[in-house]
Amino acid sequence: MEVNAARALAGSRTCFVGIGLPSTAANLARATHEPDLVLIYESGTIGSRPTRLPLSIGDGELADTADAVVTVPEMFNYWLQGGRIDVGFLGAAQVDRFANVNTTVVSRGAGRPEARLPGAGGAPEIAANCRKVLLVLRHSRRGFVPTLDFVTTMGHGSGPGDRAKYGMRGEGPAAVITDLGILRPDPATAELVLTETHPGVTVGQVRDATGWDLRVAPSVTATAPPTEHELAALRALKAAGKKAS
Repeated sequence: MEVNAARALAGSRTCFVGIGLPSTAANLARATHEPDLVLIYESGTIGSRPTRLPLSIGDGELADTADAVVTVPEMFNYWLQGGRIDVGFLGAAQVDRFANVNTTVVSRGAGRPEARLPGAGGAPEIAANCRKVLLVLRHSRRGFVPTLDFVTTMGHGSGPGDRAKYGMRGEGPAAVITDLGILRPDPATAELVLTETHPGVTVGQVRDATGWDLRVAPSVTATAPPTEHELAALRALKAAGKKAS
């Protein structure tokens, strides 16, 4: 999952990075095939080159290694809303068939308190204004749901035309990368379609782990296994983080 998420950044110049799995993938891409990738975090750091995986957007390592640090209003008003960022890389707690995202609250059922999540952060603005968006999360029926408990961040809304209707400049989610495979929106309907599985994963496994009747591409391909170079770089990033903590 992490390696394929990093590969999805091939050819990108600027990436607005979320913490967690997106940050792992973006830093892995910079350590392998995209050394000139400009990493941007919503705390205001531009061109960060962390030597380990940051713990949060406020990690001092991001500011210490950045080309520039700007204010949060400048980050959002000028860089993000100005359409100057290629890719937004986000995580999610829940995703629906149109790649809308919930990171706010999850229902625990009748008579039980809601489970509060970290919330929106900059995700709604990132998804609205980056030229495209990548999502990464683990694949299960808890995460891939027919109806979100709360819509935190709009992906493709209810289908084609919704993003334009609400004035969103970017093309929206281009791929959802999971530990089972990769889903991409159908150009005609914007509904997520399984296009690739990871080695050893079957289409049936992915459909069983999805909370709706997942559409499957006519020809589902297998992703290439991680290379030794990719694995070594990933392990080095994680080891550096453990030493720092």
